[in-house]
Amino acid sequence: MKKNMGSADKILRLIIAVIVAALFFSGVITGLLGTILLVLSVIFVLTSLVSFCPIYTLLGINTCKIDK
Repeated sequence: MKKNMGSADKILRLIIAVIVAALFFSGVITGLLGTILLVLSVIFVLTSLVSFCPIYTLLGINTCKIDK
């Protein structure tokens, strides 16, 4: 897996994941929507940790700085 996520993407995904988790566990978002958002938050955290997003690969996006 080649890295395709930059620092800004990783930080933004982690912030979103923390906010969604806090809203879910405080009971603000519940039910099926809450579960779906929580699963997406876990995916955001995992993709941030490995610096790779499969959707970016499909779309041809690379936000990782390229060394020349």
